[in-house]
Amino acid sequence: MPLSSILVVEDDPAIRRGLVDALTFAGHDVREAADGAAGLQAALGGVDLVLLDIMLPVMDGFSVLAEIRASKPGLPVIMLTARGTEEDRVRGLKGGADDYVVKPFSAQELLARVEAVLRRSPERPQTMEALEINGRAVDFQRREVRFADGTVTELSEKETELLHYLATHRGRAIARDELLSRVWGLDPRGIQTRTVDMHVVRMRERLRDDPNEPKVIVTVRGKGYMLAREENG
Repeated sequence: MPLSSILVVEDDPAIRRGLVDALTFAGHDVREAADGAAGLQAALGGVDLVLLDIMLPVMDGFSVLAEIRASKPGLPVIMLTARGTEEDRVRGLKGGADDYVVKPFSAQELLARVEAVLRRSPERPQTMEALEINGRAVDFQRREVRFADGTVTELSEKETELLHYLATHRGRAIARDELLSRVWGLDPRGIQTRTVDMHVVRMRERLRDDPNEPKVIVTVRGKGYMLAREENG
């Protein structure tokens, strides 16, 4: 699985391609946008970090940053710009940017800053290769669940991503809107859908998880879903 999903919002095609290639080579899932409006839409759709240029067509970077902070205050944003004056840096940081990189910069410097911001972000994605819970051993790479009796069940890609997200945020209830945003990459505002619930129903069947007495995925009334506690003994 990718380390994290990163959105590059940059109007210069050559610079954007260089950023995308460097981040992809480092193991990230990279998305891109060439103007501010498209970048804002992609950012609100669900990513782990945004690399945001200031001088953008349609909507400038400061305006995009303000919209992101209004809708997703915890989403990490690193500003990218050739404008290196103190005034611009202060404006970006006061606007809620997590870091500020002045062009030209090396790929190594950018990757180091990305890792540093993700490391201190409350939304930092976590990686997990396997999960053992109440008689079930999940292999996220192989998308398989092995049971105590030795039988194996396969999970779909989206089911695997959903279970992985619940597992890496163990201990808290995850709202359906957050799952739509972080797992499906959808902006949940104004959406009426049972997609999350239907996937949970199918996953419980594959996991042999009784919905009345769940051992893997617990329904939290009025909130969403969370991973069950490990039973002792």
